[in-house]
Amino acid sequence: MESGASSSSNSNFKLHEQLELQEFQNKFVIRSHEFPNQGFSICRREGSINPLDGEDCSESPSKVSTIYGVAGTIRLLAGTYVLVITSRKEVGTFLGFPIFRVMSMMFLSCNEALKFSTSQEKKDEAYFMTLLKTVESTPGLYYSYETDITLNLQRRFKLTEGWMSKPIWKQADPRFVWNRNLLEDLIECKLDGFIIPLLQGSFQTAQVKPKNSLATITLISRTCTRRLGTRMWRRGANLEGDTANFIETEQLLELEGFRSSLLQVRGSIPLLWEQIVDLSYKPHLRIINHEQTPKVVERHFHDLLQRYGEIVAVDLTDKHGDEGQLSAAYAAEMQKLQNVRYVSFDFHSHCGNSNFDNLKILYDQIMEDFEKQRYFLIDAEGNILEEQKGVIRVNCIDCLDRTNVTQSYLAQKSLDLQLQRNGVLDSSECISMFAEEYGKFRTLWAEQGDEISLEYTGTHALKGDLVRYGKQTIGGKIKDGLSALSRYYQNNFHDGIRQDALDLISGRYIVSRNNPSPFQLNGFESISYLPVASALLIGGLTMTSFTLHQAGRNTQQFMSSVLWAGVTAGVLALVKANGRQFCSRPRLCGLL
Repeated sequence: MESGASSSSNSNFKLHEQLELQEFQNKFVIRSHEFPNQGFSICRREGSINPLDGEDCSESPSKVSTIYGVAGTIRLLAGTYVLVITSRKEVGTFLGFPIFRVMSMMFLSCNEALKFSTSQEKKDEAYFMTLLKTVESTPGLYYSYETDITLNLQRRFKLTEGWMSKPIWKQADPRFVWNRNLLEDLIECKLDGFIIPLLQGSFQTAQVKPKNSLATITLISRTCTRRLGTRMWRRGANLEGDTANFIETEQLLELEGFRSSLLQVRGSIPLLWEQIVDLSYKPHLRIINHEQTPKVVERHFHDLLQRYGEIVAVDLTDKHGDEGQLSAAYAAEMQKLQNVRYVSFDFHSHCGNSNFDNLKILYDQIMEDFEKQRYFLIDAEGNILEEQKGVIRVNCIDCLDRTNVTQSYLAQKSLDLQLQRNGVLDSSECISMFAEEYGKFRTLWAEQGDEISLEYTGTHALKGDLVRYGKQTIGGKIKDGLSALSRYYQNNFHDGIRQDALDLISGRYIVSRNNPSPFQLNGFESISYLPVASALLIGGLTMTSFTLHQAGRNTQQFMSSVLWAGVTAGVLALVKANGRQFCSRPRLCGLL
């Protein structure tokens, strides 16, 4: 089975790497630095794209700058906006090809029609443009000019001969192309050399040298775009069985010409459920009763079985409270599936804050299946020696902190098996016996956990110390506390806008003049209450304190204190009763 071997190691197609952006009064021109006659123009009035015809323009541009790629276009009410990559950083290689991280992006506006819009349309366009500003700062985007990075090693080598000679966007797995919706205009104009599929997730790499054998470990995580969203506004599954925060993680080992990879996946519990923010630290979790629930679970796992083979579903949620009810509902649905093994493991009960080694209890339960699934392995000539025949699917509530700790543990077990197979370690040795190399391995997983968490919640991962050091430190507990507070702020007061930005950029919400404005609010939601409520609370507490201090034996001052205390208590009660109204909420799409 060598059909993909040669094509996987050599790509015949390369994107234009460095581009020149020329700004004219009526158009933008984007052309290759290396091949100046190759490029395209974008009309600043209507956003139409036209390939360059080879003729030199007599007019001089008002501004010329260097960009590193075009991520796509999006049409709003008043025109088209073009997303370009303005800075990048090389972060390593994937199968020998350089990989870059997007450091900054910018939207070019082609919206002269805005002057002819109605006042409401201008307000709507202003909000959409605010969402585009949020998109410009999207974290964790990676790409390559020379190869597709959305395909895992095993899938690449199973493809037909010549696949890698296709344009890179045609090679890509559409599940993991973050800007797929933005590429339509470029694809329609057949601008293959300029179409960059962006992967959101994480890319980490390090060299290790156990027993003087130099090896490279690469950790690449690929976030699925089918249910893209933020932590509290995208939970569970949709009716098609796509789950929130679904991520394929590949650990790639390159050693003396041999390449091996282990795949793991994570994803939200594939039921219909929600957890709407309401200013409380831990909002109530609600399972949505729906006649389609069994089909949702079936669709989700059928898709995984088709793609990865045998599935072991590991559920790390608590077994009491809201999490316990959700876990019980998940377990009940999983009993109906005959071809998927479900394993429930209460992570907090077994591991607490520092008993990382207790994951061995879980490993003992799934070891036989895990080792039977194997990993993918090829030799220096591209011959397939091993295939991975299944995958472990891990979840907790957010599929972040507990999940990352557990996946890193399983990845270490597989790495030991791979190093033993290659003869670097004997059967009694493991990577943890080599302190420096083990530290590098743990750092890869810890930094990946932080990056994925930043993308979903806006903060670093919790329990990062368990991954880095195998225990929690005082500093780690302080960092976790600050991250937890930051998550609370992000979830309650910022994620509604972030969710709207993701729904807009992914095409889940389509901008149209025929649609009613999503921002014409009414009633209690028509003003921003948070500043008002905060001012009343702070003012009430201040006046209560001041009048109490002045009261002494003065009955009138004492009554003023009681009055201000009553006002403060009333505001607190109002805020508590209407907590959801004070939070940042998405306006463009419903929850499912």
